[in-house]
Formats: sequence, C-alpha cells, structure tokens
Amino acid sequence: MDFGRFTHLTFDCYGTLIDWETGILNALRPLLERHDVATGDEEILRLYIRFEAQQESGEYRPYRQVLQGVTEQIAEALHFTLSPEDRNVLPDSVGQWPPFADTVQALRRLHRRYKLVILSNIDDDLFAETQRLLGIPFDAVITARQVGSYKPAHGHFHAALERLGAPCEAILHVAQSLYHDHVPAQELGFASVWVNRPSRLAGTGLSLPARVKPDLEVPDLKTLADLMKL
Repeated sequence: MDFGRFTHLTFDCYGTLIDWETGILNALRPLLERHDVATGDEEILRLYIRFEAQQESGEYRPYRQVLQGVTEQIAEALHFTLSPEDRNVLPDSVGQWPPFADTVQALRRLHRRYKLVILSNIDDDLFAETQRLLGIPFDAVITARQVGSYKPAHGHFHAALERLGAPCEAILHVAQSLYHDHVPAQELGFASVWVNRPSRLAGTGLSLPARVKPDLEVPDLKTLADLMKL
C-alpha cells in the first residue's frame, strides 16, 4: 500500500480504538449477577450483536436509546425484569470502556503525518467521554447522531467527503468491523485497513458476518504505525 497518497485517516472507534467487548461485559456482568442469571461471556456478546443490529435498523434513534433497547432485549432473552436504573447500565458505562493498550501511543504517532478523523456509531455526548480517554485532538468527529444513520449505511462516509475537503483516494479508513465499516468503505471507493483485534468471538468480532476483502490487515494500531514508519 502506498501510504504516501493519504492525507486523512478515518477511524471507527469502538472495537478499533476502544475495547468495547471488555467495556460491555464489565457493564452487563454485574447486572446479570444481581438478577441471578448465569451465562457466559460469548453468549452475552452474541446477544449484544443480534440486538444492536435490530435496534439500529429502521428509523434512526440516538445510540443511548439503542443501548437501552439492547439491554431490554437481553433481559427478555434471559428471562429477567429490568428496573428503570438497569436500562441505563450500558449507556452510563461508555465513558469507562477502555482503550486498547496500543491505541493512545499509536494515535500520537499517526497524528505526526495524517489528519485523524472519527466515524462512529455513537452520540456526541457519549463520544466526548471517550475522547478524554484517547487524549487526541481529532481533526473531525462524525457521529451517527450528526448524520442520522448507523454504519453500514453510507452517511458517515458521505459526511467525511463533504467536511474534509479531500477525495476518497486521499482517505484511508481504519476499522475492526468488516460488517459496519469495510463493506460501506469499499462500496464507496475508500481504501481500508482491517484492524483484526483479538476477540472473544473469533472471525467477526462484535458484529455480524460480512464478505469483503480489505486492502490491508493488521493485528493492532501499533503495527499500522510501524508499517507507516512513524
């Protein structure tokens, strides 16, 4: 890959920069324990994948409401009743979902050469909590709340082209989810790097399966910065 042709790196956030599997499990395990529900991590995450996709389909709703709906559907599937406070365990936990160990330093290295942009299925206020953990002054942040849709819809990518003033040939999209990110990126002509992070759900990570071939695969952001000689 000719990294010299790119001026901007666009990033998915949760799953790529942020270890959302750990964050989600840290939020949901205590909830299940309080309701005497015993189930494994893999089952919790598979329920999350299925119900998040359902909640994000149809008419747009803020991600806080999506997470509340996911929690309600998990409770229904596992046969327990939520209190009003229980509905908020996921949205209230987003600001504590941890960055991957290599994320912050790799972003600092990448920022020496490129403009860094977030394309995330999130609300602005929830991402503001995460940005404090990342500590990077992103050149643009494009959220689902701003565009009124969720990836794999094309809204984030169209907004990037409009706001960044750069053609898609100069933008490299960096993401973990094949389903949410690489499919729409390649449909629109963006080059993409698959950050194939280790996952409790081998093959897909925390997303639905998808058939797509990214331009480059790396195991983490550090490896990408190394390849770029930064």
